[in-house]
Amino acid sequence: MKTPVSLGALQYEGSALIADPIHEYITFTVPFGAVREKAVRPSETTENDLIDSPWMQRLRYIYQLQSARWVYPSAEHSRFVHSLGAMHVAGRFARHLYPFLAKAAADVPSANYVEELLRITALAHDIGHGPFCHFFDDNFLKRFHLTHEKLGQVIIREYLGPLIRKIRRSPSGPFAKGESLDPDQIAHLILKDKSKDNSRVPTWLNFLQPIISGSYTGDNLDYVLRDSYMCGVAVGPVDLSRLIHYTIITEKGFTIHKTGLPALQMFLNTRMYLYSNVYYHRTTRAIDIHLREIFGETMDILFKDDPRKKMEDYLHLTDWSLLEEVRAWVKSRNPRQKKLGEEWSRILNRNVKWKMAYNTILKDDGRGRGMDFPSSEYYEDRIRKELPLRLSHLAFKVDMAPQDPRPDPKDTRGTPLLVFDPATEEVSTKPLEEFLDHLPTRLFQFRLYAADHGTDSELSRAAATVLDKRPSGIETNV
Repeated sequence: MKTPVSLGALQYEGSALIADPIHEYITFTVPFGAVREKAVRPSETTENDLIDSPWMQRLRYIYQLQSARWVYPSAEHSRFVHSLGAMHVAGRFARHLYPFLAKAAADVPSANYVEELLRITALAHDIGHGPFCHFFDDNFLKRFHLTHEKLGQVIIREYLGPLIRKIRRSPSGPFAKGESLDPDQIAHLILKDKSKDNSRVPTWLNFLQPIISGSYTGDNLDYVLRDSYMCGVAVGPVDLSRLIHYTIITEKGFTIHKTGLPALQMFLNTRMYLYSNVYYHRTTRAIDIHLREIFGETMDILFKDDPRKKMEDYLHLTDWSLLEEVRAWVKSRNPRQKKLGEEWSRILNRNVKWKMAYNTILKDDGRGRGMDFPSSEYYEDRIRKELPLRLSHLAFKVDMAPQDPRPDPKDTRGTPLLVFDPATEEVSTKPLEEFLDHLPTRLFQFRLYAADHGTDSELSRAAATVLDKRPSGIETNV
């Protein structure tokens, strides 16, 4: 006698929910249970398997905000929870965009395949990060001409690939017959390899890349919402639903309807506010300056090799493992480790070494994209020459934090943000160029740091002379 299967059991088989403070609930796929008599697949691979894999779980131990968490005490969230949120947003984009994609490009896979491709790409987009995230890229991976995206591609192809290939459905349903996810497509979406011939990459795949690495993405839409919430920072509105609704795909590529530009403007202004007040907070940058002084030598002791040669060791290199290791160095009998341990102790105890003496904004004043300001070393040399003779050997640092809130109409990745004008029914970058007039231009937050506030006045005068500015009111650190 057959056991009756309730409709309730069927409806809730194969997926589960994750409670989330930003998106309320995030759906993810899990294996079907025994309630489906002919559909029991005990060997089925799902998003749950990928989420529970060692490489994804590793992200629980890497903080989302590298140094800002020492400034905003509640910002203790990890790259893991951000990756789940990015997966959710990318899935929303996929479900909305699929009808447009199917009309704009040939040989498009099934809707459920595209949804899952974008969800898994967003889930794994940060998989290559090391401790202190982007700081780690600039101060360690750069030695080996690496970025976290390039390392992520290695992990996706070589370590997560076997799991990814076995996934056969999205939260919306199964793929079309014969379809299976391709880790190479996911790696391509994370970072297009400009050294290779990409002419064979399907057009539909390139159309989707801006959802992962464009002006507004599953990644940055989640982190702006999540970081502001977790920091307790009041920011302007981010109308996620409106942005998704007014995003389309045309034969020219990823496109925003002109009606959606105000929502994009709100988002970009909110993101810029976070950069100014969280990511580039004066104390956050002061801690980063201190970290740069000791990080290279620290990594020479902890992990000096190219991660690609020691991926099993890299799996266990996280914020947690690094900080617990260096915490003990202050008691080391090794003089080198002891000295580094004392510096790490200052950072871990939030004993901020560098104090801000001067702060201003440098604007590009119409400079073209790609044109750089002089280096911080250039300004340090010029400012030192303007100091009184008695301060000629004063220890100070110039910090220049770049901000560019404007989307680039001529995106160097070959995926510019296009705008559909309903009045003319044209798709071009021209409305975007006009829209840029409503956004701040490219700028640098220019700051001077010294060991204490005793020379703030002299440093401010010297900097103002070099920059041809009058000294502004002097801020002090929190």
